Amino acid sequence: MYAQVTTFDGPRSAELVAAADVANRERIMPVLSQDAELQQGLALNLILRRPDGAEMVITVARSTETLHRGEELILGTTLLPGEDPLLLPGPSRVETWSVVDVVPGGATADLLDARVGASGVR
Repeated sequence: MYAQVTTFDGPRSAELVAAADVANRERIMPVLSQDAELQQGLALNLILRRPDGAEMVITVARSTETLHRGEELILGTTLLPGEDPLLLPGPSRVETWSVVDVVPGGATADLLDARVGASGVR
């Protein structure tokens, strides 16, 4: 099992964060969710954000091939009408880690049962 940590350093303006949210919701996630090969190997995707707009995306997958497949799909998308490439500078860093242990807590199933919105509330 592997984890990819994608970091977008802050501070990022509200305009940059909003553009990233639109890109994720309307362009990136639809492509990722429709790819059966990716979905078979994907375990978890967490999007973390600080008040200054910094963001970290943690993706856990069965293999590095799955992680590479996700990268290929994202890089293969075309900007949608209205998306400004200047507001989508890309990540500061992308790192791949081996997962050496998983210790689920009692609330794991409840917390992962439904998507969590940007406010942290389902």
